[in-house]
Amino acid sequence: MWGRSQRGRVDRRGLLFWKFQLVPFEFDSAHARTHTLARRRRRDAVELISAPLKNSGYAVEVADLACKGPVHGCPPDLSGSERHWDKSMKGGDVHGQYHDLLRLFEYGGFPPDIWPRESNYLFLGDYVDRGKQSLETITLLFAYKAKFPENFFLLRGNHECASITRIYGFYDECKRRYNIKLWKQFCDVFNCMPVCAIIDEKIICMHGGLSPEISNTDQIKKLVRPTDVPDTGLICDLLWADPDKDIAGWAENDRGVSFIFGPDVVTSFLQKHDMDLVCRAHQVVEDGYEFFAKRQLITLFSAPNYCGEFDNAGAMMSIDETLMCSFKVLKPVKGKK
Repeated sequence: MWGRSQRGRVDRRGLLFWKFQLVPFEFDSAHARTHTLARRRRRDAVELISAPLKNSGYAVEVADLACKGPVHGCPPDLSGSERHWDKSMKGGDVHGQYHDLLRLFEYGGFPPDIWPRESNYLFLGDYVDRGKQSLETITLLFAYKAKFPENFFLLRGNHECASITRIYGFYDECKRRYNIKLWKQFCDVFNCMPVCAIIDEKIICMHGGLSPEISNTDQIKKLVRPTDVPDTGLICDLLWADPDKDIAGWAENDRGVSFIFGPDVVTSFLQKHDMDLVCRAHQVVEDGYEFFAKRQLITLFSAPNYCGEFDNAGAMMSIDETLMCSFKVLKPVKGKK
């Protein structure tokens, strides 16, 4: 067992479905859940990335493909046709912890083993920086996105930004292992990534949080990409804002960027837009997930033992057709980043 599953109802209203088309593939259901397949998928993922990364051409090719194609695609609520799904799987910050990412897939299901019976994947940003293997992490995620563009979704986090990666490790990793050109290529992809996903008009997902500038969700749909992350405004808030139980309304964020917002802001936003849940990442939480504002907001964090300094778990969340949420929790492995 890599972790534990926990369940709790988010909301009693409506069916959750994804508005995508299914990508056909060969699926061996008889062996889908065996340890042998799990080990093989893990090995396949490792071989997919480790061997080609011995020269930078593969990473450049993946980054270039992602920039020209699926990563630049519309957020999930605008893509494909309406389709009902049993589950959707969401993950929070990964931060270059490549081996923990493999553990997440091993526990939650390696693509494409989870389709069509299980779920789509949606990650909420912050794939690089802090950890030791940002290149392996982001290349594997982009490769899955390129392979399964209608089932695998990657939102942008505040660390998918040139100015932030210059400070927190990804720039140095690219420069040390390959060259600055590769870093620039990835930054071009980051500028194309969507910042928000809206599922069935009921669940809004982003990396950071809400923004005082949101008057309607059409503003998000009309955001122009590619774009850098501005110092203020809607995009900045979606990537940087944080909830705070001790305030009402909006206040300055101690990060020096964007805002913090109280439970009343979450309630007001959901009521105004007839939504059920805000799903975000961006902050370390002890159990890998944490509810806020009477379970109207959930924070997910998927990097256990973050930076080797926090004894936190990592978690992924799945939501079924009755909006019942379950959490796959990974205990930290000591000594790994």
